[in-house]
Amino acid sequence: MHRPGEHREKQLDITLPERMGEGLISVPEGEKLHVDLRLESLGDGILASAAIETTAVGECGRCLEPMELDLQVEFQELFAYSLDEAFDFEVQDDHVDLEPLIRDAVVLALPFQPVCRPDCAGLDPETGAHLDEPLPEPAEELDPRWAALQNLVASEDISGKPTNKKK
Repeated sequence: MHRPGEHREKQLDITLPERMGEGLISVPEGEKLHVDLRLESLGDGILASAAIETTAVGECGRCLEPMELDLQVEFQELFAYSLDEAFDFEVQDDHVDLEPLIRDAVVLALPFQPVCRPDCAGLDPETGAHLDEPLPEPAEELDPRWAALQNLVASEDISGKPTNKKK
């Protein structure tokens, strides 16, 4: 503190005590976060720079298959020696609290609609089958209001010639 130009670098492996994120994909409880951290002393505070690596798990938003996503997130934030409206974070008793910054950076890096691969076609809305797989030929679906007419045999077609075809 109060020694501009000084810096410390740390590598941390943190086991998450609780899940990070909600929705289709999140970083589960017990997952490891690898944090490369650099703390630099400046004239008005401590600059914290970090690169975070972890793995998120969940399901694809299109096909609902389980998936894993490798996350790499970076952030940089200034912790001021005295709290001012220009700064969001303050150095307290020679310490900086990185937990809210790490949590926010990881959660905001999670995709809202994760996909297992960019060309995932998803599921058929009627059958629920994967659209990536060849679908069986659909049976011709006849409107039930016209079902009674299916058994009628036309005596003549439009040209006036007799026919025995079913319509």
